[in-house]
Amino acid sequence: MAKRTFSTLEWLLIFLLVMMTAITVALLSLLFITSRTIGNRKGKSTQNHPPTQGSTTTQAPPVTYTSEPPFFQNVSGYSIGRGRADCTGQVSDINLMGYSKVGQNAQGILTRLYSRAFIMAELDGSNRVVFVSIDIAMVSQRLRLEVLNRLESKYGSLYRRDNVILSGTHTHSGPAGFFQYTIFIISSDGFSNRTFEYMVNGIVKSIDIAHANMKPGKIFINKGNVDGVQINRSPYSYLQNPLSERARYSSNTDKEMVVLKMVDLNGQDLGVISWFAIHPVSMNNSNHLVNSDNMGYASYLFEQEMNRGHLPGEGPYVAAFASSNLGDVSPNILGPHCINTGESCENVNSSCRIGGPTMCIAMGPGKDMLDSTQIIGRSIYQRAKALYDSASQEVTGPLASAHQWVNMTDVTVWLNSTYTAKTCKPALGYSFAAGTIDGVGVLSFTQGKTKGDPFWDTIRDQLMGQPSEEIKKCHKPKPILFHTGELTKPHPWHPDIVDVQLITLGSLAISAIPGELTTMSGRRLREAVQAEFASYGMQNMTVVISGLCNVYTHYITTYEEYQVQRYEAASTIYGPHTLSAYIQLFRGLAKAIATDTVANLSRGPEPPFFTQLITPLIPNTVDRTPAGKNFGDVLQPVKREYRVGEVAEVTFVGANPKNSAEKQTHHTFLTVEKYEATSALWQVVHNDASWETRFYWHKGLLGQSSATIKWYIPATAQRGIYRIKYFGHSRKQDILKPAVILSFEGTSSAFEVVTT
Repeated sequence: MAKRTFSTLEWLLIFLLVMMTAITVALLSLLFITSRTIGNRKGKSTQNHPPTQGSTTTQAPPVTYTSEPPFFQNVSGYSIGRGRADCTGQVSDINLMGYSKVGQNAQGILTRLYSRAFIMAELDGSNRVVFVSIDIAMVSQRLRLEVLNRLESKYGSLYRRDNVILSGTHTHSGPAGFFQYTIFIISSDGFSNRTFEYMVNGIVKSIDIAHANMKPGKIFINKGNVDGVQINRSPYSYLQNPLSERARYSSNTDKEMVVLKMVDLNGQDLGVISWFAIHPVSMNNSNHLVNSDNMGYASYLFEQEMNRGHLPGEGPYVAAFASSNLGDVSPNILGPHCINTGESCENVNSSCRIGGPTMCIAMGPGKDMLDSTQIIGRSIYQRAKALYDSASQEVTGPLASAHQWVNMTDVTVWLNSTYTAKTCKPALGYSFAAGTIDGVGVLSFTQGKTKGDPFWDTIRDQLMGQPSEEIKKCHKPKPILFHTGELTKPHPWHPDIVDVQLITLGSLAISAIPGELTTMSGRRLREAVQAEFASYGMQNMTVVISGLCNVYTHYITTYEEYQVQRYEAASTIYGPHTLSAYIQLFRGLAKAIATDTVANLSRGPEPPFFTQLITPLIPNTVDRTPAGKNFGDVLQPVKREYRVGEVAEVTFVGANPKNSAEKQTHHTFLTVEKYEATSALWQVVHNDASWETRFYWHKGLLGQSSATIKWYIPATAQRGIYRIKYFGHSRKQDILKPAVILSFEGTSSAFEVVTT
């Protein structure tokens, strides 16, 4: 037989066939190996671990499980969506939420407030989680319940109480009025349905946007310290924690920032979430302009960098700077000094030798509060951007979520295997009224009060009745100023039912904390949750504290910090064992996720949703103009020419800005516009979300008012012709007819900006 010969083409085909066979065998082998070993966090242990403390009251007994997760859960990446929407609310005739200072009402706007939503889903769509960071002081229970109701009406069971986290950044310069519990309604001067609806709409819209633009992508995590932006504002309280515990840390604040970087499969940037512990109180309690403070400024810088060519609040990239265990952390890094003498007042009571506690105030690094806000915010942004750019550790693995409603007034806490303690009905101590070095109280209360005062006790008893012996004993050594847990008219003063929630993305766990953990409280909770995961086979979990989530319950100190009753301890409303209760509850959630027994968790008692809340104390009034003037007419014109670095200023006949929150047809009160000669059109270069602009509303008599707009001309401004426009709404009401809201505009004369 003649020897068979092959052509060059045939040899090439044979070679390709052999190579394809080898690759197929290799891939099948890899598939078998990875499906057994990669990222499998379920079914790792069937041993009977001892129950966590108090597990009999917080979760069902563990069950045995053996099933492996399907292979698709180990595929790298998630489906990712992100969205941002305006949730500013009223910028006039409403208190600013945070300092509880009488008379600190909104009188204009420095920056818009935004809701930033992120949806992360497994690629097959089986599990998903939602994290929303909102530029407000905190999330109220009523706000969360209404958002969940609207999500259910739109999406059915896709977005639920267990897989949606709402977190406030804790700016103290946003509007109040969105609460249902009486003590917050009092400090808000009533419930503002106008602001509440604006916020709910904004939060839901941000989730809608995220839902609509979901795409496959990857998530990377990075961590690093941020230096020079924070101090502990209650160092004396921190020192009460055991020396052996404090020795494990190099600082009395948590300096670590955690960053999640999100990109699509082509490496295109999508968004970022950063968690860092700092109070957004660079803007102090003399401020009257709505704004997002230092964390909002960090978001602003990040988004402007990534959304070049877009106005603030626009563009696809979303950057959230979320709160963490910020309870005792201040950005006012120059520390507390007596404003009358210049002496340091960093002492047990934060009090000055001359003038007492009201003179003891901490200052930021800038020449004024606006400068301090930008210095701190820029430092936070710069560190986050560096961590973002160098992030290389990919987050992989399945998603999970767990949630319970808990009656926090009646949690049995296991102190050890033998002894138990209980949480208390809510109460605020004397030092609550003292405020902090970031915002002092108005009366002679001091921090560190462990004894009551007969004078104030008598006033309290006459106005509210005496606190019971039970609540006084439970809260010791806190001297009770307001026994809110025993006050129920017109509605309960504080929440009894509280959300506890935990979500996981692979090896990342996000603990949704319904309040403000102090530094050491956050460390203890993180370690406890991490240890719980590890005990069930989930090693090396990164546990993030996300603060001000879902419902507000003030502060959470350690047991040791509670004993000296500074402001944070006096504001720990469920008593000295509050932290231990939360640790116990979050360990229960971690165990349920680790053992795949979330379905067995008790749902818990559902919180109330009150109606007929106290209406705002400031009534709606009809807007009027001076004789011979119309809304939007110029009262004080701009100059003909400005130089870079100067301030262009114009004043218009105005109307109450809260009308615009009700109408919601304009999304800015102002624009700065540049004339483009080539197109003969005016191009918007700034809006009221820009940090270069200010909008001031001046309330006059008999419904008259004016609006002043300032543009701080930046060094980057181009030479040319500019104008400033004002957008407003007036309230008109004829006799026996309902009020109507009418829009109007005003325009300044053109002016020139020169650069030399």
